[in-house]
Amino acid sequence: MGKRIVIALGGNALGKNLPEQMMAVKQTARAIADLIEDGHQVILSHGNGPQVGMIQNAMAMLTRSDPEKYVPCPLSVCVAMSQGYIGYDLQNALREELLDRGIEKGVATVLTQVEVDPADPAFANPTKPIGAFMTREEAEQLAAKQGCQVAEDAGRGWRQVVASPRPQGIVEIDSIRGMVDSGLVVVACGGGGIPVFKTEGHHLKGAAAVIDKDFASCVLAQQLNADTLIILTAVEKAAVNFGKPNQKWLDALTPEEAEGYMAEGHFAPGSMLPKVQAAVEFARSAPGRSALITLLEKARDGVAGKTGTVIRQ
Repeated sequence: MGKRIVIALGGNALGKNLPEQMMAVKQTARAIADLIEDGHQVILSHGNGPQVGMIQNAMAMLTRSDPEKYVPCPLSVCVAMSQGYIGYDLQNALREELLDRGIEKGVATVLTQVEVDPADPAFANPTKPIGAFMTREEAEQLAAKQGCQVAEDAGRGWRQVVASPRPQGIVEIDSIRGMVDSGLVVVACGGGGIPVFKTEGHHLKGAAAVIDKDFASCVLAQQLNADTLIILTAVEKAAVNFGKPNQKWLDALTPEEAEGYMAEGHFAPGSMLPKVQAAVEFARSAPGRSALITLLEKARDGVAGKTGTVIRQ
């Protein structure tokens, strides 16, 4: 029987700009269509690092061009914009690929809000750099005008920094579940989702934050009762002692084994570490669930048990 699979697409599946993205999604669509052709039910999530940065830079330039006419665009709105145009390219490329294979299956993108906790400790220590590089003077002026926080980014200049809180739940989950149950291929939680938190009444307020897409994908997979979470990355498998003479590729791990390697510092923060953390969280969430870390082009083989790093109880 086919599995219900949530796939978290990384940046290499989307390109770094509009022309690259239009080319990259064609290859991405072929890999996803392979899984659908094999009888699996697929739900997609994706990152948005280069894309949301491009949008935010463009909106910031517009504001600087005429501060009296244009107001700064909130980060949550920039995330929503990135979800829309990435989803547009993904759903069109996948629809075309499926129809070329004689598969009549609808594809739809859901602008997805993901709830975060305003008391999350991440808000007290923003560390995620976003937007354009600035001089120290420009950064201090921005901070004074908008009340945001800024920091030097690896000696390359100053940038705004925002929080990266953990996702708590997906606002549109019922709509997503209904679409999945009806047979659609759904693109959701793009860029980790639009970060929001509840205020008075039923109002959801956008947060100046960036949610890690692997953690958001983990929550999406749990709430959809998926069998498998696939986290795509730039390598075929995770490894310990990566890049060293004693490097060892990892085939299958229990959550406890993965946690041991994490405690020893084998996975880089901001790179492989959150992927392994999300994989462990999903594998532990219910009996029979597994997570796979691998390359996009190896996803089909990974689901078949031929490659990738699998984490399961």
